[in-house]
Amino acid sequence: MINNILHMNSRTTRKVFLLIIFILIPCIIWASSDEMPSIGPIRIEFIIFGLILLGVALFHKQTFWAAVIGLIALLTFKLIFDPEFHLLEHLLGTTPFSEQLVDKDLRQGEWGIILNLFGLLLGFAVLSKIFEDSRVPDLLPKFLPNDWKGPFLLLLVVFCLCSFLDNIAAALIGGTIALVVFNKRVHIGYIVAIVAASNAGGAGSVIGDTTTTMMWIDGVSAIKVLHAYIASIFAFIIFAWVGSHQQDKLQRIQKDTLANVKIDWKRIFVVCMILAGAIISNILYDMPALGVWISIIIGSFIISVPWREIPGAIKGTIFLLCLVICASLMPVEELPDASWMTALALGFLSAVFDNIPLTKLCLEQGHYDWGMLAYTVGFGGSMIWFGSSAGVAITNRFPEARNVAKWLLNGWHVIIAYIIGFFALYLILGWNPSDNKEHKIINCPVPECSVKV
Repeated sequence: MINNILHMNSRTTRKVFLLIIFILIPCIIWASSDEMPSIGPIRIEFIIFGLILLGVALFHKQTFWAAVIGLIALLTFKLIFDPEFHLLEHLLGTTPFSEQLVDKDLRQGEWGIILNLFGLLLGFAVLSKIFEDSRVPDLLPKFLPNDWKGPFLLLLVVFCLCSFLDNIAAALIGGTIALVVFNKRVHIGYIVAIVAASNAGGAGSVIGDTTTTMMWIDGVSAIKVLHAYIASIFAFIIFAWVGSHQQDKLQRIQKDTLANVKIDWKRIFVVCMILAGAIISNILYDMPALGVWISIIIGSFIISVPWREIPGAIKGTIFLLCLVICASLMPVEELPDASWMTALALGFLSAVFDNIPLTKLCLEQGHYDWGMLAYTVGFGGSMIWFGSSAGVAITNRFPEARNVAKWLLNGWHVIIAYIIGFFALYLILGWNPSDNKEHKIINCPVPECSVKV
C-alpha cells in the first residue's frame, strides 16, 4: 500500500489535494475562533463529517483517501477547538484514576470496537479465500436452480447463516459463491442484495450482528429482539426477488461448466473451526475476532493459509475504521424521544452514520422497542455500501460497487424493502417499548452485565 502511495499518478494526486482542501474548509474558516464553532445549531464536527461522506460519494475511486484525510481533519479540529476532548481517553476509556474525572461516568473506549472490526475484516478475508479454495462453490451449480430461483436460494442461505454467524462472514461467503456460480459476472444489484441478506438475517439474533450483541451485553433479552425477523422476512422477499431477477438477467448459473470437482475437506474443517471460534468468542468475550485469529493460527498447521489476502483487505479495513472513529467523534449526546418514527429515521441515518454509537445512545436512553430498533439500525446500513461492515467487506471483492450512485441506482429495492419490512412489523405487532430499566436484567453470560443493574 505504501508503494502505491509513493507512485500515485498526477491525476490521483490532484484528487487527493482537492479532498484535503474540501474537507479542511471548516477548519480553515474557524481557525481564529475562540469558541466552540457552529453554524446556527449545527456543530462544525457534523459539517466536517458530512463533507467526508460527500467526498466518499463523489470521489468513489478515492474513498480511502476521503476517509483518511477526513479523520485527520476531524481529529485536528477536535484537538484545537474542543477543550473537553481527550484522544487517549476517547480511545482507551476512562478509569477511576483518570485525570479530571469529576462528575463523569466511567466510559469504555473505542479500542475494543476498532480492534474487533480490524480483526474480523482481515480474518474473514482469509476465511473467504480458504472457502473458495475448498472447491465447494464449484460444486454448488449442480444443486442450485439455473433460473432466478438459484440466486434467490443463495440469498436465503446468506440470510439463514446470519442467524448464528457474523454478518461480515456470511456476506463474504455469499459473495465468494456468487463469483464462482455466476462466472465472475455479478450484478451490482445482487451484490447489494447479498449485503442486505446478511444484515437482515442478523437483525433478530443477538449473535448475528454487532448492534444486537451490544443490546444483549447491556441486558436486553434475546427474545426481545427476535421479532425483528418479522420485518426482515418481509424485506427479504422484496429485495431477494428483485435482486435475483437482476442477476438472472445478467448471468445465469451454468450447470455444465465444471466437472469432477473434489472437495478439500481439510479446508472445510478449517472454515468450520474459524466460524465456531467466532461464535464462541463472541458469546464468551464479546470479541469474535479473537476466536477467528486463534482458529486461523491453529489452521495454519493443517493447511496453507492464504496470507496474501490480507494486503488486499487492508485498505478497505482502514477505510471502515476511519469512518467508525469519525462517527464516534460526533457530539451526539442525545436522540429525539424514543418512538416508532425515531426508530424508522435511525435506519436511514445508519446508512451514513455508524450504527454502533447510535445503538449505544439508544441503550442509554431506553424506552425503545428493541426488536424494531435491531431491524432499523441493522438493516438500514444496507442502503449504502459503507453503511455496514458487511458492505465494506464485500466491496473488497467487488470494487465496482463502491460507486454510491451505482449502489443506489441498482440497489433501489433495498430502500423499498426496508420501508415495507418496517411497516409490516409495525402493523402486525405495533410499537412495544420496554421500560427504561426493564432491559437491564441479569440474563447475559458476560460478567459486566451485573454492573448495570
